[in-house]
Amino acid sequence: MAIFFTLSGFLITNFLLNNSSVVDFLIRRIFRVVPLAWLYMLIALPVMNSTPDFYITNFLFVANWPPMWLGSVNGHLWSLCMEVQFYFAIALLVVLMRNKWVMLIPCLCIAVTMYRVMNDVHVAINTYYRIDEILSGCILALIYNNRLGNILAKLPTQTAITQIFLFLLFVLSCHPDAGFMNYFRPYLAAAMVGSTLLNSRTRVAVLLNNRILFYIATISYALYVVHPMLIHTWLGSGDTVIKYLKRPLLFAAIFITAHISTFYYEKWWIAFGKRFAKKVASQSVTSVG
Repeated sequence: MAIFFTLSGFLITNFLLNNSSVVDFLIRRIFRVVPLAWLYMLIALPVMNSTPDFYITNFLFVANWPPMWLGSVNGHLWSLCMEVQFYFAIALLVVLMRNKWVMLIPCLCIAVTMYRVMNDVHVAINTYYRIDEILSGCILALIYNNRLGNILAKLPTQTAITQIFLFLLFVLSCHPDAGFMNYFRPYLAAAMVGSTLLNSRTRVAVLLNNRILFYIATISYALYVVHPMLIHTWLGSGDTVIKYLKRPLLFAAIFITAHISTFYYEKWWIAFGKRFAKKVASQSVTSVG
């Protein structure tokens, strides 16, 4: 998840640095993630026989805060909760701090990590213990856009060995028994992503541009959202042998569902969100004029 969070922080910050409209940002993000998430919740929560508080906290994307409103079918949505919370938090930060928010991001990231150290928390799903993985991606975007000085010019251009070294350290930092190395996970993930951005000709960068991986990346959000529900159907039932015999069918069902969701259901909502954002922007210009 650390790499996913880092990429998210990088992309969101990069967007905000090049687009000053916070309203446009929020509209686009809401219509990107909410329609599928809410549809999944409408199906998953009744299956779990959820109480009203589960519905409220999940639909408001705060289910990953204590006492936790997560179960077997919606447990994975903790990361989406943190994502949505981040969208609104950084939007508020940009509005309140204006251009000063850029310098505040590194301070917030380090503060969260230090809070983890103080409480001896290596791995957690609470926003206040995990959001440094998103904020490290924000820092990477600031560096990439030269908002924290000309750091890029000082970095080495030969990154093949560096990427291998960073990858090994990152894998170590992801292990629950790695102790203090877990505190470096956000920054190692950002360094890995940054090393790929720095040199697009490395084998890693070329591999990531593979058409199959590009397709998987395209449907990745739907894969992430829908897979637990399908795992809890007949496709994921049975003893160990039966489960593994059904695996090809399960994977096929997950990918087909994700494909349909991405290119039909989500595509419509994303397009609607873009049109709505443009309409809001045009009305704002008209009212100002």
